Amino acid sequence: YFDAMVGPVLSAGGQVLKYLGDGFLAVFGVATGSEIPVCARGLDAARAILDNVRKLNVERSDAGLPVMELDIALHLGDVLYGNVGSANRLDFTVIGPVVNEASRIEVMCKRLGKTLLMSDKFVRVLPETTSVISMGRHRLRGVKREQELFSV
Repeated sequence: YFDAMVGPVLSAGGQVLKYLGDGFLAVFGVATGSEIPVCARGLDAARAILDNVRKLNVERSDAGLPVMELDIALHLGDVLYGNVGSANRLDFTVIGPVVNEASRIEVMCKRLGKTLLMSDKFVRVLPETTSVISMGRHRLRGVKREQELFSV
């Protein structure tokens, strides 16, 4: 499954920072220039991941093997990055409210019956030709303001 998921991230210019159980945290950096192409590449990677996992699930199901459900959250914002931890154990990662919000958006996938959700901040910078569907405004655990979430 990781082969099916990580390849599209790397191909789209993203980086996998951390594996978390059967999932991972990936980032697409916007150091300089426009956020538009970066978000478009992130969405393309998400679509490719979902397609790869669907195909893999069909193969595994046909072989009588267990399959994996997958949820993806796409969000945009500033993060702090670097080595975080204690003197005995450091880990390179990203931290900040945006990371927590992305995690909360991912949790909403099951509740809304969608495998891909995007924040309003992320959708605002997508090319105008991108077709998205509003899933309404939702309160995310630990986040003060409601957020409008979108799917494809």
